[in-house]
Amino acid sequence: MTTLPIRQHGPLFLDADGGQVMLRGVNLGGDCKVPPGQGTDVYSDFGDHRSISFVGRPFPIEEADAHLGRIAHWGFNTLRLLTTWEAVEHAGPGQYDEAYLDYFAAIARKAGEHGLTLFVDFHQDVWSRMSGGDGAPGWTFEAVGLDFTKFDAAGAAHVMQARYDYASPERRQDAYPQMSWGSNYRLPANGIMWTLFWAGQRITPDCLIDGVNVQDYLQRHYLGAMNEIARRLADMPHVIGFDTLNEPSLGWAGQPIAYRHLAPSDANPERPRIGPALAPLDAIAMARGLSVEVPVLTRDEAGAAVPTTTRIFNPDRVSIWRDAAACPFEAAGRYRIEDGVAVAAGDDVLAAIDPSEDVYRPFFRKVADTIRQHRPDWSIFAEMDVFAHIAGRQFPTRLPERTVNASHWYDMGMLYLKRFDPANHRDAATGRAETSLDAIAARYRRQLGSFAEESEGFPGGGAPTLIGEFGIPYDLDEGEAYERWANGECDVWEQHEAALTLMYDAMDALGLHSTQWNYTASNRNDLRIGDGWNQEDLSIWSIDQQTGGRDPGDGGRAVPGFSRPWVRRAQGRIRSVRFEREMRRFTAAIDADADIAGATDIYVPLAHYPDGFVLRCEGVPAEVDLEPARQRARIRAAVSGAMSVEILPSA
Repeated sequence: MTTLPIRQHGPLFLDADGGQVMLRGVNLGGDCKVPPGQGTDVYSDFGDHRSISFVGRPFPIEEADAHLGRIAHWGFNTLRLLTTWEAVEHAGPGQYDEAYLDYFAAIARKAGEHGLTLFVDFHQDVWSRMSGGDGAPGWTFEAVGLDFTKFDAAGAAHVMQARYDYASPERRQDAYPQMSWGSNYRLPANGIMWTLFWAGQRITPDCLIDGVNVQDYLQRHYLGAMNEIARRLADMPHVIGFDTLNEPSLGWAGQPIAYRHLAPSDANPERPRIGPALAPLDAIAMARGLSVEVPVLTRDEAGAAVPTTTRIFNPDRVSIWRDAAACPFEAAGRYRIEDGVAVAAGDDVLAAIDPSEDVYRPFFRKVADTIRQHRPDWSIFAEMDVFAHIAGRQFPTRLPERTVNASHWYDMGMLYLKRFDPANHRDAATGRAETSLDAIAARYRRQLGSFAEESEGFPGGGAPTLIGEFGIPYDLDEGEAYERWANGECDVWEQHEAALTLMYDAMDALGLHSTQWNYTASNRNDLRIGDGWNQEDLSIWSIDQQTGGRDPGDGGRAVPGFSRPWVRRAQGRIRSVRFEREMRRFTAAIDADADIAGATDIYVPLAHYPDGFVLRCEGVPAEVDLEPARQRARIRAAVSGAMSVEILPSA
């Protein structure tokens, strides 16, 4: 199966004939963050970080046709294909894993055989596996002088493998609360690495590695890994570009060095977040081997974050710097020690950094230059930190041409609490209560619409908005659906389908592209395992859901929630689409252009139309071809003009 190459043209994706293409897909996959056999459900001290291999992520090559065929069967046409810096360059600086690179290229080529367009995501969460997430190789800590084996003792990183009692039968444990990995962004290991990555030239100008500033050293190696992937995918027409870097943290760039986030300020307009209010200086002092006492914020009855207690960090005074390494911030005169306490010194260079213009703008340009030496027509799928949109920070000016707004969006309350009760829901960003599906739907449209509005200001007449990640936890309510499934029930996904329906309804109304998080081939119905990473469980498929039947989508979770009718390609321009799930009524308005070759292609899933469907087309003379068994309808307009389409179940 082949498709015409798709490329970005201003705010649209068009194929070679000029037809408008919508991109709807899935992230592949959640377990690509970790090597095979080394999910966070298995203890590791990361001592083998230089010798591991990521070959087999997202799945063994011999299983590729089954998994990719399933994804295509559900109507997806796009993959956000994950890799990591560690997967490419884990052995050491400049030592690339050729076997993995060959394997990754083979997976990418297989995706094209199944008609799937893809873009590459260099994934990371909280910098690295050794600091509680994934992404960067372990040797990056060694290069800057950090000893990751001391992170837990110093409280410098919150790592499941160091906190979780693997001998206990308990799946959820207080020592490692569910969805707690994000707390690492505030802790020293992440703060140090991201600050050096983005702002080493300004903050620590004399911190050199192999004769170059630490910022240049780290960014050159990251981009070098990206270059190796790009080089191997350059001849694949179904590859349309690269993500810049998944959900990057700013570290302390743009923050006053001694500022504790207790209330919004001009420098930090975000609403305060619950948890410890660590200032950059607090974290730097912890890393240096000092104990610090900081306020801890909790929610009051109105939902506001207020300080209610304090917490002492690093009571044992463990330094995470290697024996021969000096703290580069101290060496640069950013602070000094007085009577055993860290005190800010000199100009507050951290606070003077503009994240959009000083951090992201030059980095986006470097990514574009790196990949476009191989394919000048590739797009970059640009991301900023996850708090940028909430804080009102805009994308930088003078973006590279063909930049896609690839921001992420989640219902954070559902994601972190793993609950979805429309009668008793809450907007995690504002603390506002919601008591109906309509209220939740309105918020989804409002939040997602704000991303689309920002894309309109991108250069070149605007840019597509592709929500690079969104999704739902499938282990809602402590995995209640799994227990019901194990007890023989089949229809266990009512909550999940309702939540997904609201999300896709909003994106249909706004005309957004999307790649849902995620498809994990190794997923299990186990609260300890899930997607194999920090007890997350958002995979739309699990081997534990398979029944052994002939359904190509066997093993899917809440399939009717995401496998919906939609216009994949329009012979012209799409004006609107809508799917009314209860009635199973799909409507679309298209400005047909008879000068564009090919037909409008609509995916009509068996999940909603198991007994077939009828289609009514009005507005222009058109040739209609219905293929219920292939889950598609094709409409070829004979003349240009406004065309309306309605699809209903067969009587």
